[in-house]
Amino acid sequence: MLVLTSAEDVTANVVIEALNERGAQIMRVDPADVGPGLTFGAYIGDDRMDWAGRLRTPTRDIAVEEVGAVYYRRPTPFSTRFAHLPAMDREFAATEAQHGLGGVLRSLNATYVNHPSALTRADFKPAQLQAAAQLGLTVPLTLITNDVVQAREFAAKHGPIIYKSFRGAPSSPDGAAAIWTQRVTEHELDESLAVTAHLFQAEVRKTSDVRVTVIGQRVFASRITVPDDTLDWRSGDWDELGYDPIPVPEPIADALHAYLHHFGLVFGCFDFALEAASGQASERWTFIECNPNGQWAWLPDSDAMAHAFADVLLKGWWS
Repeated sequence: MLVLTSAEDVTANVVIEALNERGAQIMRVDPADVGPGLTFGAYIGDDRMDWAGRLRTPTRDIAVEEVGAVYYRRPTPFSTRFAHLPAMDREFAATEAQHGLGGVLRSLNATYVNHPSALTRADFKPAQLQAAAQLGLTVPLTLITNDVVQAREFAAKHGPIIYKSFRGAPSSPDGAAAIWTQRVTEHELDESLAVTAHLFQAEVRKTSDVRVTVIGQRVFASRITVPDDTLDWRSGDWDELGYDPIPVPEPIADALHAYLHHFGLVFGCFDFALEAASGQASERWTFIECNPNGQWAWLPDSDAMAHAFADVLLKGWWS
């Protein structure tokens, strides 16, 4: 079993512990270690239809054709490995490593959780919102634009509205940064919008948030409450957040399984906003987004989630 991630990934550690309890044979690799710390050789042809060869680190040596399951978490970008090189050399080396070693690791005859190609496809918010809407989930009224006139008209007609980034702020020398979901008004929108794409949504008047983590056929859900009128629960003090288990309505759960199937995923972290539905006893679930490679180890039922990952990986390993 192959775990592809960075050395600092504590979430992967939780799954590896669960796999170790089951006696699984595991090799943890960061592909960006390619060099003296990671060597490989793979071949195909001469009646061989799948890649075969060896993958070696200072502590592990495996046959790639014997890998039955791959847990793809958050490996270090190849560009980081070659950061010391001049720009053209860096780009060439990183691209060759991505398409060579990365290409082999993407092509194993194994169960992936999740396959990197599926992660890429499922990481685009426009595709997420469209898939969710087509599967019968409620999504916020959304505008993606670089046109200030359309943005102002949207704000005037559907306000209050919120702005959210597609991918968040890029990393800086001081560490990772974040752009939280924020309220905007018609008068705050100016011609600078023309520079790039922006995502605006009609604000959901939510009573709370829900994080739904789907791993294979298992569904875990926690209602998240904040002590004040915080729009984005990720922006505050996480020690002040409240977590309570919440049942997921069957139609919602069915749609989430269909969503994963649509993108070729095995696992996903879904965010919903709950709002009081007029004249109804139950709350309305509004789909916000899905992180196809999201964090989950901080949630109260993380131990059960780790074993759910182990179940999926081991099933793929044995099959």
